Amino acid sequence: MTSTNYYRFKPWNIGRVLIWTLFALMLIVSPLIFRSSLALTMLSQMGYLTIICLSYNILLGQGGMLSFGHAVYTGLGAFVAVHAMNLAAAKGGVPIPLVAIPLVGGLAGLLFAILLGYVTTKKSGTTFAMITLGIGELVAAMSLMFPGFFGGEGGVTTNRTYGSFFGWTFGPQIQVYYLIAAYCFICTALMFAFTGTPLGRMLNAVRDNPERVEFIGYDTQRVRYLGFIIAGFFAGIGGALASINFEIVNASDSLSGLRSGGYLLFTFLGGATFFFGPIIGAVLLVLASVLLSEMTKAWLLYLGLVFLFMVMYAPGGVASLIMMNLRVARFGKFNRLWGLYGGLLLTGAVMVVAAAAIVEMVYHMQLNAALGDTVNFMGVELDTTRATSWIGVAALLAIGVALVEVVRRRFARVWGQAQEEIEAEIKRRETA
Repeated sequence: MTSTNYYRFKPWNIGRVLIWTLFALMLIVSPLIFRSSLALTMLSQMGYLTIICLSYNILLGQGGMLSFGHAVYTGLGAFVAVHAMNLAAAKGGVPIPLVAIPLVGGLAGLLFAILLGYVTTKKSGTTFAMITLGIGELVAAMSLMFPGFFGGEGGVTTNRTYGSFFGWTFGPQIQVYYLIAAYCFICTALMFAFTGTPLGRMLNAVRDNPERVEFIGYDTQRVRYLGFIIAGFFAGIGGALASINFEIVNASDSLSGLRSGGYLLFTFLGGATFFFGPIIGAVLLVLASVLLSEMTKAWLLYLGLVFLFMVMYAPGGVASLIMMNLRVARFGKFNRLWGLYGGLLLTGAVMVVAAAAIVEMVYHMQLNAALGDTVNFMGVELDTTRATSWIGVAALLAIGVALVEVVRRRFARVWGQAQEEIEAEIKRRETA
C-alpha cells in the first residue's frame, strides 16, 4: 500500500495559488522597493522580455524547435504597434487606447506567424533552424527596401501620451511599468495554461517522439504550425510593449539576428526545459545588457564563457540547478552540502576575480592604452607594464583553480552519495 505524505485541498491547488499570488505581489511591489529611474527601466525591460522569452520557449522548450528568427515576430509586432500609436495620435485617427496597443502588436505577430510559419514548420530539426535563420535575415534585409514602414536607418518614433486611460497618461515610467507588469502577468498565466492544453501536450509529444505521434494519426507539421502561431502572438505582444517603453523602433536592432540570438541564449541559460526558466533568462538578459555592459567592455567574453560552462556542466540551465537542489532538500540531504557550497563560492570567487583581472588588463592594453598603463580593477591599481602585476594575478589564478578542484572533487563525492541515497529511498517508497 502506497502512503501519501502530502495534502490536497480540492478544488484549489494551494501551492499553485500561492506561487501565482507571490508572482503578482512581486510585480506590484518591485517598483516600490527599487525606486531609481534606472531600476524602473530595467524592471520594465524584464517585464516584456519575460513575455518574449516565454514565447520563444513555446518553440524551443515545448516544441523542440530551435529558431534563429524569433526577432522577426517581436520586431514586426513592434513596428505595427508604433504605426498604430501614430494613427491613434493623429487628428481624426483610429481611436485605439494605449492599453490595447499590445494586442495590436500581438495580432500582427500572429498574422506574420501565419504567413511565414507554414513554410518554416514544413521541416524540423536542423532544417527548421536554417529556415528561420534565412527568413530572419530576409526580413532584416527587406527593412531597408520599405523605408515608409520601417523608417530607414533612423527607425520609427512615436508618442505614448496621445491619450489618457482613467487618468493615466503613461508619461511617467511608473505607469508604463504597471502596464507592462499587467500584460506580463496575464501573458505568463496564459502561456502556463497553454502547457496543460491538448495542443500543448501534443507539442511536447512532437518534440519527444514525432514518429509515434504520426503513427497515432496526428499531423506533426500542423501541431508545430499551431504552436508557432501562438508563439508569434505572444512575441508580438512583447515587441509592442518594448515599443511603448522606448517610443522608438529601429529595424537594425529589433529585427537583427543578434536579437534572435539573445532570446535563444538567455532562454537556454535560464532553462528551456522548465516553464520558469525563461523568466530567469529574461532577468539575466537585462542584467547582462544593462549592468554588465556598463561595467566592462569584455562583457561579451564573460557572457560567452558563462554560456560555454553552462552547456558543459548544466545544460538544463539555471532552473535545472534550482530543481536539483530542491530535490536534494526535499529528501533531507541538503545539510551536508552547505559547507561545500560555501567552499565552492569562496574558491570560485578567487578564481573568477583573478581571471577577470587578466582579461581586464589585456583589454586595457588593447583598447585603452592611451589612458595610461594602469587599470583600476575592484579598487586595486594594476600596472600592465610591470611583470609583478601579471605574475601576481597569474599566481592568484593558479591558487584559485587548485582550490576549486579540491573542493569540487569533495562536492562531487558527497553529491553522488546523496543521489544514490535518494534513488534508494524512492525505490523503497515504491515497493512499500
